Formats: sequence, structure tokens, C-alpha cells
Amino acid sequence: MAKTAAPGSPEAYIASLPEKRREAVAELDAFIRKTAPKLKPFILAGMLGYGPFHYVYASGREGDWAVVSLCSRAQHLSLYLCAVDEQGYLAEQAKARLPKADIGKSCIRFKKLEDIDLKVIAELLKKSQKWAEQQAKQSSQEKRAAVKKSLRTTSRSEIRKKAQF
Repeated sequence: MAKTAAPGSPEAYIASLPEKRREAVAELDAFIRKTAPKLKPFILAGMLGYGPFHYVYASGREGDWAVVSLCSRAQHLSLYLCAVDEQGYLAEQAKARLPKADIGKSCIRFKKLEDIDLKVIAELLKKSQKWAEQQAKQSSQEKRAAVKKSLRTTSRSEIRKKAQF
């Protein structure tokens, strides 16, 4: 488990782990970076995050999270995949193909790397990266549409008034 002081970089996080976990987390970190290179690594809530994204619920609540996260816990390693496709949560879909792992909706928990099939994890990481790209594209399109709508509904005189400080 990581030390109580939050590490400032992925490398510092890995270095802060007990020796028996450090090697496995470093190997999985390298695997994630190689498999999903567009997901930028960073530190998130005391764990490794890959692919930061901003979310907004219909209620208006919003925040920042990661598409993929990796964390060393006392009894296991956790790989979180916060991505979905037409069939639902990606992690949950892999339950039958990762029999030695404990799987929740978006979390894959395992005791050692040998307990998971890295081919399955690679597939999930690639799908997660694709999901992140689609979300970013959709977000950009929604922002452009909102600006266009605002411009269409705002009269020229209102635009001139707003432009005058």
C-alpha cells in the first residue's frame, strides 16, 4: 500500500510501494502505457490514473477522474476501467475470461499478475482508450453546438453590448 503522503508522480507512487508490490505495479504501469499510449498517466486520489477526463451528471454534479486507474491495496491490486460500450461496463464484460480475478462493474481485483490474462487486459485497455477518444470528441462537438446555439439566439445588439466592457 502507498505511504500516507500523496506521491507527486507515477514514478514516485511506484517507488513508494513495498518491494513485493513495486515490481508488479511497475510492470503493469509499463504495460498500460504501451497498450494505451494516448491515456496520459497522472496521480489521482492516491493511485495511478491514465487518461484524465471531466464528467458532468444530469443533476449538475461534476468532477474529474481517470479512464483507467491502477492501485496497490493491502491484499490485492486493483485495475479500474471507467469506460463502457454498447454491452455495458468493460470490466464486468471480462468476468468469464478472468476467472482468478474478482470483478465488479468497473474494477478488476487480483493478487498477482499471473492471475490475469494480459491479452484480455490489453483488449480492455484499447477499448477504454477508444471510449476516451469518443468522449473527448463528443465533448468538443457539444461545446461547439452550445456556442453556435448561443450565437443563433443572441441578437447582434446583445453581442455588441457584451463586447463593450
